[in-house]
Amino acid sequence: MAAARELGVPPHYGRERHLRPQREPARLVCIGPDLQQRPAWLRPRAAAAFQRMRRSAARAGIELQVASAWRSFGYQLGILCGKRERGLAMEAILAVSAAPGYSEHHSGRALDLATPGYAVLEEDFERSPAFAWLQRHAQRHGFSLSYPRGNRHGIAYEPWHWCWHAALARRARALNGGRPPPGARDARRHRPATRA
Repeated sequence: MAAARELGVPPHYGRERHLRPQREPARLVCIGPDLQQRPAWLRPRAAAAFQRMRRSAARAGIELQVASAWRSFGYQLGILCGKRERGLAMEAILAVSAAPGYSEHHSGRALDLATPGYAVLEEDFERSPAFAWLQRHAQRHGFSLSYPRGNRHGIAYEPWHWCWHAALARRARALNGGRPPPGARDARRHRPATRA
């Protein structure tokens, strides 16, 4: 956090933006490659929920691709450094990127999603059938859109950024009569790689 402050992140950033500090998980599970063919990681329960959601979407003819998943504090700091080096003001950077320590990506619960035929990490994603499917079905799997238009965090609208929440997953399960979401049985057979 000290390195972020040295770059110009305000000292009361989290409180002013209504963002909580995010801890990195002790354990991560690989969910396969992202769009750049790098291993994408999530915490175990979020990974299982995402795999179920991805299979459910595929059954509906929707391809969910991972643009980004877990990021370390250092990686997030590198994003800010790169933008500062390109001459962007910190205020402009923090309108589109959370400060290190506050990004949901640190938690291992957040994903930036994409789908074929639509620009990656652009508002264009909101016009895709994948976004429409996510709006109707993501909550059944415990995922919600983190940064809708006009969000209280002051972060630009990100239709591609979805985060898994244990409480939302429990609520969805309760509404489903205590049954896990579709595809849960298949997930138990799949043993993904882990990262400690």
